[in-house]
Amino acid sequence: MILLGIDVGSSSIKLSILDVVSGKGIASVQYPKQEMKIISLKPGWAEQNPEDWWQNIVYGLQELSMDMKINLSEIAAIGITYQMHGLVCVDKNKKVIRPSIIWCDSRAVNYGNKAFDDIGSNKCLSHLLNSPGNFTASKLKWVKDNEPELYAKIYKIMLPGDYIAMKLTGEINTTVTGLSEGIFWDFPNNSLAGFLLDYYGISPEFIPDIVPAFGNQGTILPKIASELGLRPGIPVTYRAGDQPNNAFSLNVLKPGEIAATAGTSGVVYGITNQYSYDPKSRVNIFAHVNHTKKDVHLGVLLCINGTGILNSWIQKNVGTTKLGYAEMNEKASLVPIGSDGLTIIPFGNGAERVIENRDLGCQISNLNFNLHNSSHLFRAAQEGIAFSFKYGIDIMAEYTGLKVNQIRAGHTNMFLSPIFRDTLASICEVPIDLYNTDGSEGAARGAGVGSGIFKSFADAFSNLEKLSTVEPVISKKEEYKDSYEKWNKELKNMLN
Repeated sequence: MILLGIDVGSSSIKLSILDVVSGKGIASVQYPKQEMKIISLKPGWAEQNPEDWWQNIVYGLQELSMDMKINLSEIAAIGITYQMHGLVCVDKNKKVIRPSIIWCDSRAVNYGNKAFDDIGSNKCLSHLLNSPGNFTASKLKWVKDNEPELYAKIYKIMLPGDYIAMKLTGEINTTVTGLSEGIFWDFPNNSLAGFLLDYYGISPEFIPDIVPAFGNQGTILPKIASELGLRPGIPVTYRAGDQPNNAFSLNVLKPGEIAATAGTSGVVYGITNQYSYDPKSRVNIFAHVNHTKKDVHLGVLLCINGTGILNSWIQKNVGTTKLGYAEMNEKASLVPIGSDGLTIIPFGNGAERVIENRDLGCQISNLNFNLHNSSHLFRAAQEGIAFSFKYGIDIMAEYTGLKVNQIRAGHTNMFLSPIFRDTLASICEVPIDLYNTDGSEGAARGAGVGSGIFKSFADAFSNLEKLSTVEPVISKKEEYKDSYEKWNKELKNMLN
């Protein structure tokens, strides 16, 4: 018996197969092999075609079946995780009306800011736990105002994972977790945020039916099963946005536990049972996968858009000879902590919530033509990314009371880099535990819980493998601290 996890990212679609008996991942594929295209018709815009997500899932299943010889008929349940905050609009025939406005699109910032001011900060923060900001509800308002002919065709709106579930099962539904990340959820009233929908002039009829994050969310349509080589009737039993799911994949479920990721964007995500919030909404609060009205589990989310994408940009554009990431790390290791005064602020991937939805762009400071070379750029980029994490973690601690005593992360993306790991552990003064897992495998485990194959969370994670622990470099504590303070000073200069 096996479980399938589907991870709908903005860079690629990843599928993982988890063996139920061993609790281990036995196969995974990623499509496309290069990064998926992001459509940017104007500065600050970011869109993708939902049908592209679906086609890459089809290709991935074909590879699992044909090249890896996975018997897809043995799949017992399917879990889905997906890029958060995206907007998918479909008509009554379940056809996509326009490309999805995805998470890093910043066109709706002003709509959210105006709603925050007009409705009132106290009302928004006490009920939504966030400003409406640049989230899904505000993006829908942008469509309403700027594309009225398309808006008139909308039957239902969905998040990216809801769309994939619809393609598999034919059913349109969503979760409380998803509604909270779209800023559609009123926490004190445990209901749709009618006051925000009324303010935006959005009909509640657009919102799909609600299903639990864990549980039967629909079964595979016979036609789809035939096309994909699946067994008819396989249930979809788990769904969550990528950051709640990444935390889940690391068994982060209890108050005080912390997870981090550093792919295209970077995230620190911790669990609290307190209805607290940042008055400037620089860090955000969403319902965690195991949240209920009676058993409060909220995810405190720090998101930084410009993390791994900075390292990727450096890799693609610096130097006449393209180096691999391992070679970049080796060259960066030749440069001392602090990169000889060179600093890089990594905020070049759209509006950043941690700096109040401002779009400052990336900044390279103190570049000395007689001192610095590509190795300094490689190190300064990774340090800048780690420093942006520290900057946000301090905000989390100050306004939500969430103290970071340990970080859990998958051994992937930026966490493959010793420089990034050592810098983050040392400036935060906490150990980092690295695990052999990822979001798609976490979605497969979630499917096991939702279907009842795993009887508990403890059962689902009994074989989760910890690879290593990165300890702070105590002997160089002052060097890391001094370097961070210089970086922080540069950021404050940009913000003033």
